[in-house]
Formats: sequence, C-alpha cells, structure tokens
Amino acid sequence: MPIIDGRAIASRRREALREEVARLAESGITPTIAPIIVGDDPSARLYYRAKGRLARELGIGYAGIELPAQVSQEELLRKIDDLNNDPYIDGIFVEMPLPKHISRDAVARSVSPDKDVDGITPLSLGTLIVASASAESYRQLQETAGEALPATAHAVMEILLEEGVQLAGANVVVVGDSLSVGRPLSLLMLTEQATVTVCHIRTRSLKQHTKSADVLCVAVGHPNLITPSMVKKGAVVIDIGINATEDGVVGDVDYEGVAPLAGLITPVPGGVGPMTTTMIMQHVVARASHRA
Repeated sequence: MPIIDGRAIASRRREALREEVARLAESGITPTIAPIIVGDDPSARLYYRAKGRLARELGIGYAGIELPAQVSQEELLRKIDDLNNDPYIDGIFVEMPLPKHISRDAVARSVSPDKDVDGITPLSLGTLIVASASAESYRQLQETAGEALPATAHAVMEILLEEGVQLAGANVVVVGDSLSVGRPLSLLMLTEQATVTVCHIRTRSLKQHTKSADVLCVAVGHPNLITPSMVKKGAVVIDIGINATEDGVVGDVDYEGVAPLAGLITPVPGGVGPMTTTMIMQHVVARASHRA
C-alpha cells in the first residue's frame, strides 16, 4: 500500500516555480492570479484559501475576489470582464460550484482564453480535444497545449508519470464526467494509449467497472463512494474528491478500507490537492511569461 505523497511531488515543482517567478521579477513582472469565489461552499473555500497561501509562498500576486451567494450573474460577469481588461492579471480562476442561478457555461465563456488557467473556456477545451487527437504522447500534448489544460486533470497525469505508472494498455476507469476533471482527464489518458472507461450518475453496475480498473480515478464529490469491494487488488487509486465533513476533509474513496488493497493510493488531504494548486500556479507563471 505505497502512499503517493502529493505534497512532496508538489514541493519539488514549486522550487522550479520560485526560480521562474524570480526570473520574471528581474524583468519587472509579477505573475498574478485572481481567483473568484461565489458563496461559501466548504470545498470551494478550501481550494480558494489554498491558492492564497501558495501564491504568497511563491511570490505570485494574489487578487482574490469574494462575492456573496446572492450576487447576480451580470455582476459576476462584470467582475470577470474587469479582470480580463486588467493588464496586470495573468490568470483568472472561478471556484466551483457556483450558485444555481449562475450559468457555468456563461462564466466559462466570459473568461478570456489568454487568462484561463484551468482550461474552462470553449477555446481551451477545444484545444485539448484537437491536441489530444493528434498528440503521440501526453508530454507532446503538454508542450503544445500545457497552459490550456484543466489543472486537476493536469495534476493527476503529472502524479501518475512521477510515480512511474504505466498507462499504455492499462484499463483506466474515471468515475465522474465533469467538464473540469473527468472528461479532460479521459482525453489525457488516451494520449498515453490507455483504455478508458468513464462512469457517471447513470452508469449501471458501477462496481463491475471499478473492479476491472488497473488505474481508478474518482472525482464526484461523494464522500467514501468507493468501498473495498469495488477495487481490484493492486490497483492504482487516485482520489480526486475533496469533501468537507463534520469529521474533517475526506475524499471520494473509503481510504482506510481501500488502502490495504491498493498498489498505490493518494490520500485526502495531501494527494491530488497540493498538485492541483501547483499546476494552477504553473499555468499563471506560464501566462505571465508572455509579458516578458
């Protein structure tokens, strides 16, 4: 049951980012991110705060915006437009989920593709689809579309490759088909010639699918959805969920039950989360480098 230490992997990446931020500072450029949170969803709040801490740690400018849950969609779009037109803002990140009266699609379309650091705009997603179809490997795709990659999917791929997980020919099961994680992650897996199954809310016999996985990635926001009986012995288990409960932060996988079965597993917290925030900052720095 080797545990994947996402914090250690992220720490190594952050050293390189500090050096790049220092190099940009010599040219008078401070990479700056503007995350926006609407309302007070506990999981969104965790990630929002994590971005602030990491930005300060790396010397990245931070222009966080907190809006009440009742803010109108029009007001939110105006805030985003202001950021689009601010030459000192390099990255815009809108925390999910949004209140029900706000359209995720409208928000995604409002972010300038040049400042999209989480691959949410139609242009970024289209770039990913086209690039993934022609790329011979994930690394090749990363070189051509790295700044457009959804951060969490990007983080998962970096973790798997860092750990030496062989994806070519592997049965990969992704539980969750969101535009932000599940769907882009499945495309990235295909660039490494994995055989990919995507499960969602209407999937029948979920256990039948998860039990066949060599690599199981779970991103649905449902605490402890994946139980030991649903996992094949020796499988690589990547828990992408982050759920704030009365007992603390937990993932989508029953960690205590599944860990003894897994060949590799990410904990929550301390697994995918630290790498996700690191990838976001990497995208911000890459965007800022265009100003150099």
